[in-house]
Amino acid sequence: MKSTCTVSIVIPNWNGSHLLEKNLPFVLTAAPDAQIIVADDASSDNSLSLLREKFPSVTVVSSKKQQGFAGNVNAGVARASGEIIVLLNTDVRPEKDFLKFLTARFSDPHVAAVGCLEKSHEAGGVILRGRGIASWKKGYFIHKKGEVDEEDTAWVSGGSAAYRRSIWNELGGMDTLYNPFYWEDIDLSYQMLKAGHRIVFENKSVVGHFHEEGKIKTTYTSRDVKKIAYRNQFIFMWKNISDIRLWLLHCFWTPIRLLQAATKGDWLMLNGYLMAAVKLPQVIQSRRRASMHWRLRDMAIFPS
Repeated sequence: MKSTCTVSIVIPNWNGSHLLEKNLPFVLTAAPDAQIIVADDASSDNSLSLLREKFPSVTVVSSKKQQGFAGNVNAGVARASGEIIVLLNTDVRPEKDFLKFLTARFSDPHVAAVGCLEKSHEAGGVILRGRGIASWKKGYFIHKKGEVDEEDTAWVSGGSAAYRRSIWNELGGMDTLYNPFYWEDIDLSYQMLKAGHRIVFENKSVVGHFHEEGKIKTTYTSRDVKKIAYRNQFIFMWKNISDIRLWLLHCFWTPIRLLQAATKGDWLMLNGYLMAAVKLPQVIQSRRRASMHWRLRDMAIFPS
């Protein structure tokens, strides 16, 4: 199937001039007719001058104050004119024809987002990623990598995916509660599913993802990353659980999990929990906004 959708590609950047210089030419070659937007999150390197000098056709959205991944992406999407928004990280290199397989999926009016197949370069090897599977277990949302031979997926990655702009705007884009990073793409995917939309995985749309060069791994310690991931997992559950049975399970198992973490010396989980608890008023506000769009129950989307 072919699509005549207009496309805007949004690339969030933070001090990634070396990645832009290497990977932006591949984006321009793979998507010559798309609007290309680089959303710069108050970079202190030469990203802006590089874009002006070497990539004058690219639209630049520049923030004077650092917003984090979700806020930066939202700023870029706000300038987009395409019916379809494609998000690509600076450490992502799309292959030829990746775009036509993505846009073709939107001929189905129920599709809200489509994920790419990532050739993920990790520790000297390549792992195929992009499709996720998930379930609710003991009141916790458990997700992991899935095989790439099916089209159903639990979420689409914010680093290599396409979104229907009208639905993105309807749901309010990515939630900045998750800043600086992690879980914001899972949350947006979940909001789409709870609103009754479809998200799919397209294994013919291929990108290379060079994680080891990304800003998270080069800027944050592994302890920082794990602590933020724990925090955002709790935020996700508190924002999204609507089934009474899941709430009861979550409330029953959380003290047990925290006690187990303390026994094992996993202070990062306890720290993450406390960091999430501090944000509880904002979580409640975000939950109220999101709940206006909910059409499906949690257990109808991901059984336990």
